[in-house]
Amino acid sequence: MQAAATKQKVNVESIKMAIAEKMDSASFASWIAPLNFAVESGCLTLTAHNQFSADFINSVYANVLGDVAAQFGLALNVAVRGANMVLAAAPSNDNRVQTFAPAPIAPAAHAEFDAFVTSDENAFVVSACKKLAAGAVSFSPLYIYGPAGCGKSLLAGCINSAAAGRTLMMTGGQFVAEFARSLREHSIFAFKDFCRKCDTFILDDVHALAGKRATTEEFIQLIMDLRAAGKNIVLTANAAPAGLTGFDRRAQSLMASGLVADVAAPSRHVKRVMLTRAGVEMDVADALAEEEAELSIVYAPKVSTLSTMPVNLAGENKSRVSVVIGQAGSGKGAELFNDKTNTGKASVSGLGVVMGLLSSAKVHQCIAWIKEFPTGVSLPAFGDGTLLRDVDKALLETLDTARYLFFVTHTGQAG
Repeated sequence: MQAAATKQKVNVESIKMAIAEKMDSASFASWIAPLNFAVESGCLTLTAHNQFSADFINSVYANVLGDVAAQFGLALNVAVRGANMVLAAAPSNDNRVQTFAPAPIAPAAHAEFDAFVTSDENAFVVSACKKLAAGAVSFSPLYIYGPAGCGKSLLAGCINSAAAGRTLMMTGGQFVAEFARSLREHSIFAFKDFCRKCDTFILDDVHALAGKRATTEEFIQLIMDLRAAGKNIVLTANAAPAGLTGFDRRAQSLMASGLVADVAAPSRHVKRVMLTRAGVEMDVADALAEEEAELSIVYAPKVSTLSTMPVNLAGENKSRVSVVIGQAGSGKGAELFNDKTNTGKASVSGLGVVMGLLSSAKVHQCIAWIKEFPTGVSLPAFGDGTLLRDVDKALLETLDTARYLFFVTHTGQAG
C-alpha cells in the first residue's frame, strides 16, 4: 500500500517535470502548477479550480498535456473541482470565489474612427486599427505609441466600439488596481478568467504597469495566453516598447512581437480641424493652430445620467485636458438648469465658473486654491442635476480617480 502511494507520488512529480520542460515557465506557473494532479486506474486527472480554467487548458495546452501523459502510458482527463470536495488550506491565489466583477465604472464613451482627424503621418496606424477592428489581421498585439494628446486613447476607444464580439478595455491604472484587489480577495483565478473571456483585449496606457513586478508578470502571461487563443490585443503607451522604462527585455520583446505603430502629435492642420469641430470660429482656430504650444482644453460635456458618465473622457495622463461636469445645485445656477426652456438639460453654470476663475488667475496660480479662488457654489451638483451629497461614495471615488473636477470646499484644509 505504501509502495503504491510512493510510486504514484514519484509518477506525479515526474509528470510535472516533463510538462514543465515542454512549456515556458510563466505558462506552467500560471496554469499548470496550481492544478491538482492525480493518477488512478491508468488515467492522469488534472483538477482545475473552475470551468473556465479547465476549458482554457483543454483548448490551449491539451496537446502538450496529452503527449506527456502518453509518455507515461496514461490517458488524460481535465476535470473541475466539485462543490462537495474538501478544500485544503487556501493559498494566496485560492479561487473559492468563483466569480470576479471589476469595480463599478461607467462605460467608456462610444467613439468612431471619423472622430479621429487623420493626417498623412497617421494614416498607417489608423488603417491598422480599422483592419484589426474588422477582424482582418493576423498580427497581435497591435502596439500604439505616441506623446500625450496625440490620440492613442481615442483610437483604442474606436477599436473598442467597432470590434465584433466581446471587447474588454481597461486602462493601465485599472488593471493594476483590479489585479491587486484580486490578490487581496483571493480571487486571482477568477480575475484571470475575466480578462481572458474576450475576443479583443485593449489596455490603454500600458506604461502605468512600469516597475510593478507582480502585475507585469500577470500582464505578460495574459498576453501570451490571449495570443495562443487567437485573440486580438491592443496596447497603447507613451513610448515604443524598447523605450519603455520599468519593463525587462522579455516584456518589451513580447509587446513588440506584433505590429508597432506610432501616432504623430497633431500638426497645425489637425489642430485647426479639431478646434473647428469643437465649435471654435475659423479665425480663432487658425490663430491657435499657429501656436507651437500644446493646446489646453476645458470641456463641459452634456451629462444625461451621472451613472453612465465615461470615466476616461479626458484620457489618462492628459494633464492639459480638464473635464467639468459640475454646476450649482442651488441659486441662479439651479434655476437656469431647471428652467423649462432648458430642454436639453445642459449644464449651464460649471463651465462659466471655471473659465471665470482661469481668467482671474496668474500663470503660476492654481484655481484649486479655494481661499484665493472661491467658486461661489454653496451646494455643488452634477450636470444632470444630481446633488453631490446624494451620490454614492464609490462612484465619487471612481470619478475622482478619472480626474474630474469637483466644486467642493474642504473647510480647514489648504489647497
